[in-house]
Amino acid sequence: MTADPAYAGPAVAYDLTSHDNSPSRYGWHAFTDGWSFEKPGAEPTAVEVPHDAMISETRRPDAPSGYNGAYFSGGRYVYRKRWTMSGVEPEERVLLRFDGISRVSTITVNGTRVSASSNAYRELEVDISDVRRLGEDDENEIEIVADTSEQPSGRWYLGSGLHRPVSLQVRGPITLGTNGVQIRTTGITDPASVEVNVAFANSQRDAVRIDVEIVDTQRGLLAAHAHATTDGTSSTLPLEIVHPRLWSADEPHLYTCRVVLRVGDKVVDAEEHRIGLRTIALDAQRGLLVNDEPVLLRGANVHHDNGVIGSVALHAAEARRARILKENGFNAIRSAHNPLSRAMLDACDEVGLYAIDETTDVWWNPKTPFDDSSRFMEDWRADLAAMTLRDRNRASVIMISISNENSETMSRAGIELARLMRDLVHALDGTRPVTAGVNLTLNALGKKDAQPPTGGASAPAPKSSTAFNISMQFAGPMMKAVAVTPFADHATRGIFDVLDVAGYNYGANRWRKDAKSHPARIVLGTEDKPGDIAAVWRLVESLPNVIGDFIWAGWDYLGEVGIGHWEYGTRFAWLMKAYPHLTSGSGSIDITGVPGAGALLSQAAWGTERRPQIAVRPLDVSGKPMAKAAWRASDAITSWSWQGRSGERAHVEVYSPSEEVDLLLNGEKIGTRKAGAANGFLARFQVPYRPGELVAVGRSSGARPLETRLQSASGPLKLVLHVDRATFAANGGDLAYVSIEIADADGIVESLADDLVTLSIDGPATLAGFGSGAPATEESFADNRHRTYYGRALAVLRATRDPGVVTMKATSPRHGSVATEILFS
Repeated sequence: MTADPAYAGPAVAYDLTSHDNSPSRYGWHAFTDGWSFEKPGAEPTAVEVPHDAMISETRRPDAPSGYNGAYFSGGRYVYRKRWTMSGVEPEERVLLRFDGISRVSTITVNGTRVSASSNAYRELEVDISDVRRLGEDDENEIEIVADTSEQPSGRWYLGSGLHRPVSLQVRGPITLGTNGVQIRTTGITDPASVEVNVAFANSQRDAVRIDVEIVDTQRGLLAAHAHATTDGTSSTLPLEIVHPRLWSADEPHLYTCRVVLRVGDKVVDAEEHRIGLRTIALDAQRGLLVNDEPVLLRGANVHHDNGVIGSVALHAAEARRARILKENGFNAIRSAHNPLSRAMLDACDEVGLYAIDETTDVWWNPKTPFDDSSRFMEDWRADLAAMTLRDRNRASVIMISISNENSETMSRAGIELARLMRDLVHALDGTRPVTAGVNLTLNALGKKDAQPPTGGASAPAPKSSTAFNISMQFAGPMMKAVAVTPFADHATRGIFDVLDVAGYNYGANRWRKDAKSHPARIVLGTEDKPGDIAAVWRLVESLPNVIGDFIWAGWDYLGEVGIGHWEYGTRFAWLMKAYPHLTSGSGSIDITGVPGAGALLSQAAWGTERRPQIAVRPLDVSGKPMAKAAWRASDAITSWSWQGRSGERAHVEVYSPSEEVDLLLNGEKIGTRKAGAANGFLARFQVPYRPGELVAVGRSSGARPLETRLQSASGPLKLVLHVDRATFAANGGDLAYVSIEIADADGIVESLADDLVTLSIDGPATLAGFGSGAPATEESFADNRHRTYYGRALAVLRATRDPGVVTMKATSPRHGSVATEILFS
């Protein structure tokens, strides 16, 4: 089937002429506009990539993705684009880079198949030089087929299509190629030392001048410059930076490193990298050292999807997530369980988040019927190398993870494979330690003589991460008991001896014993449930070889539905929930960016928030029988506005590092409870609900009291809109996040006045997604109608390439209408 060639308008024109010998011609150019998209039975539509084809599909109870993929349907999707190129010389090469295509993809240019992939997250670089057409009148045509029909292909929502950006690059005979620049901080005293290794193609052995400059863009000055001339293919240039500003999560100062290749006066290639000056070291007595200062990782496990906009990876979306995580006390993220997007890595660099980038969730044993296990043994080396090389100049990336809960790591073959993977990372990078998320219980149940399949055979499914999760729901104490047995130690000793950092998934109760048995082992909690942070963090602070802990999950995600959702009206519920459940429910922050009780507990345990924080179990469900979920310790939210519930018993939770907490309602003291570390940082109260002001006062000997207040909404309620930023770019990819709330005149949200909201948008923007944090709904994020959840919803507007004012109007049956104007320029 061929799309109407006139459908998407004229071909996109790319003028790659070098103006004034500028290096801006080189590097990657956005190749994201002018695409058409079609799915079976539908007409083609114009889209800007990145784009998630799955998020607009109809969910249904019998969808083959099931609880893994949030009951979304997959399909076969086709993307097409026409373009012209001018200013490209015949001897130059033309390449396309696809940052991620979900999931089984084929790429055809001008009728010739040029590449294919079955990895949704691996970057794909495709040389189209032999099939390109040059000249401003010579049109090129590309077709991408993205097939996600085979489901489930992972343990969570993957999304479909060109969900990460596409870029175009021209390369001459003398070129830096891919990953030709490596930048290392070798000293952090004043002056700081930086080493830039430059490798390039130079088949004719021309005399090439290499210019390297490091610019402090935040201070507007040239920090360092070096140059060398060679007729070879590589050079190492040392630079010194006087009065350096170092990069850390606390002070994420960035420089720009420019590398320019010249032959005579002509620029033949150039690259720019944003870098941070920082060093990483490990010490069993001092822990993780960033710039020779001990750092404890307050970590969030984060999946790749962006909630209501699906798996689309855009800078505005990832920067918002990074900012909210940082505001809630996190200083690190672990990618779960695939390479982070470039947009998220940019955000971590900018905001200041340490990142552990993880290459895969599966080795050779399958966890779902159509996951990546069948290709793992063939592709692991290329996948891991691609991620390591891409990440090696990143300030934020402090560790590489090679595995997550793969029981193969118990076997001799698995341990040897881990050794090969570690050595590959060390050879390509040499500055970052290697870790893996190892589940002690799964390894205890593994087979020491397990071998990868041969001859194309599929490995039998072992006890998987999903099976472990289900076991944790009903037999958590048994799992903890298994983790501390000698057998569990024996089953993990081999893999932990290989890793630079031993990553424990749900094994914190083993740390104290292992600190004595394995005193040289550097330990990291790679996954722990959010409700366990109070006990876990005490261990982190007391054991010098433990460098931090990562909560599952820091940010909620689509798929793996229900592992953190409580069921009401029953005392029993399965871990995975039935349709129409949508999200995992395990996030300390929900898919719209609203923090819950898990975030409040973490901040109290970490000491990043000294004030007491109040949360209240929702009064519409708190009196009902309930089945709790293993990955959520509390369903409480930060609200004291429960209309129509006066006199009902309210369960109040106050999270505080203070020794004790006073609770007052409308000036009347309700009581005093112990809090602080000795009491899990939690004080609980019960009080008949009355509207007004609820105040928590934290008290500790020798310290001034600290307090927090919650107010009830009063008077007429209306829709209120909040736009997340002041300025937006008309670049096809910027996003305006608009919070929609049902609130009173003072902006206090009412939790029990939910309403159906309908959006209309006038101006140069599209609705990228609209939804709420509701755990179960049949509403679509692609629709312009959605019901609020405990008084809140979130709309995301995406820029077009036309500047102008966008008017978004929200209308509801019971709370009127409201509009806001957003300028895209």
